[in-house]
Amino acid sequence: MTLIGWLQISFLFLAVLVAIKPLGLHMARVFSGEPTLLTPVVGRLERDLYSVSGINPEKEQSWLAYTLAMLAFSLAGFLVLYAMLRLQAYLPLNPQGFPGVPSDLAFNTAVSFVTNTNWQNYGGETTLSQFSQMAGLTVQNFVSAATGMALAVALTRALARSKVSTLGNFWVDLTRATLYVLLPLAILVALAFVAMGLPQTLDASVTATTLEGANQVIALGPVASQEAVKQLGTNGGGFFNVNASHPFENPSAWSNYLDIFAMLSISAALVYSFGQMVGNRRQGWALIAAMAILLISGVAVTYWAEAQGNTILTAIGVDPALGNMEGKEVRFSQAMTALYAAVTTGLSDGGVNGMHGSFTGLGGLVPMFLMQLGEVLPGGVGSGLYGMLIFALLSVFVAGLMVGRTPEFLGKKIEGREMKFAMLAVLILPLVILGFTAVSAMLPFAVASIGTAGPHGLSEILYAYTSTAGNNGSAFGGLTGNTFWYNTTLGIAMLLGRFAYVVPVIAIAGSLAAKVRTPASAGTFPTDGPLFVGLLIGIILILGGLQFLPALVLGPIVEHFAMLAGQTF
Repeated sequence: MTLIGWLQISFLFLAVLVAIKPLGLHMARVFSGEPTLLTPVVGRLERDLYSVSGINPEKEQSWLAYTLAMLAFSLAGFLVLYAMLRLQAYLPLNPQGFPGVPSDLAFNTAVSFVTNTNWQNYGGETTLSQFSQMAGLTVQNFVSAATGMALAVALTRALARSKVSTLGNFWVDLTRATLYVLLPLAILVALAFVAMGLPQTLDASVTATTLEGANQVIALGPVASQEAVKQLGTNGGGFFNVNASHPFENPSAWSNYLDIFAMLSISAALVYSFGQMVGNRRQGWALIAAMAILLISGVAVTYWAEAQGNTILTAIGVDPALGNMEGKEVRFSQAMTALYAAVTTGLSDGGVNGMHGSFTGLGGLVPMFLMQLGEVLPGGVGSGLYGMLIFALLSVFVAGLMVGRTPEFLGKKIEGREMKFAMLAVLILPLVILGFTAVSAMLPFAVASIGTAGPHGLSEILYAYTSTAGNNGSAFGGLTGNTFWYNTTLGIAMLLGRFAYVVPVIAIAGSLAAKVRTPASAGTFPTDGPLFVGLLIGIILILGGLQFLPALVLGPIVEHFAMLAGQTF
């Protein structure tokens, strides 16, 4: 580890901290229906969309109607994208002449982008046409992220209001998230990426002459526009197979910095918006503090582990001074690769600028563990906030049990109904991740897809289901996922990780909205101070992470100790 590395990491987090308040205030105004600087620009377009769609923006929905609208929209998006991928050969903007995507891979890909996971069992530049990339994947990058934001705002309204039966209007929240937040920011970031050297063209490729005199065909496409919303919407799916390790997707240290900043900006700022909308900004800062402590700890452990190097390679004469550089771009080194890895998995982004499967045992454990905590550090846009609020409800419930008082959060009593739904949501991830991992580790045809035997092979399987169920989308590397078994089961994991989690969350929102919001009293447990932050971190680690410890011991932890002993598998 170096001082320069820590300064790079510190400046990035400082830049995000500076952006949180202004962006958070903007989003709070957007979702509260208040005028913003963008209203004169996109206000007319917003009204026209409501008129064409037959939507009454003044009519709010109950929690059930809100949920059904979200599910119907997601189903329609899946069907359109699946058809687009299957019929790719007959659609325009296909200069490479790519055929239609096979049915199981099309299912996996359509589910992946509709659920904001963006897991990719294919190489984008060798599988998808420009039309599929733009009209299919990029569109879903916008609307799947906007859906997550809408759901988080619905839960926020439930906590802010008193004795109401509605949570807002899903179609209005979806439209405003897209027009007022994602689209303008994506335009700015895409222009910055173009200035940094990312391609933005409909040309399929360019031919270059190598130093040896041979011709090399280099894939091109509308990369900058997809990359911008990929990061802002915590989508993560790359235009190229190697994602942000590709020089056309991430050409320099500056583009790498902007990648990470864009990933964090909306998710972190939305937590501030929560505090603003519930009338207590300290509540937002308390959640941000818990997220930051866990995320920075993850960065530190990853950076430390990768800077130590690999004792097996040291034993055969490799200079350990540069640490473990396997699977990393020399443009970024350990510090920025460790930061990228921790941020992309603390979020639900899934983009990578290095190969996580090439990390050391502990270096690879951290990204996996951050996802297993529930993708709340600060998680995906919207999904991280409502996931963190579920942990907050569990924390005040535990605190209430300790002191013998009815637990409250923001003046709302937390009772058995909310706890049942909260536990249902929290238990979805371990059930899906550990269940599918156990089955896959026992089936010969599933085990045949791993790239490395032993504990690393188990980590490849465990990481895949952790990433998909957590709607992250990053890959450990080594696992051949483009098989019928993995395309299907990983797709099911994505569906359950998104919708089986969020339906109980919105049910909680409906229950809380109907309750009276009472002012705090002398006996109210404060949820905006250091004590609550510490309790919240403990609940996240226990409920989010402890249940995965036995599997982690069999995978990356065994691999770490084997590396220290100089053993290979």
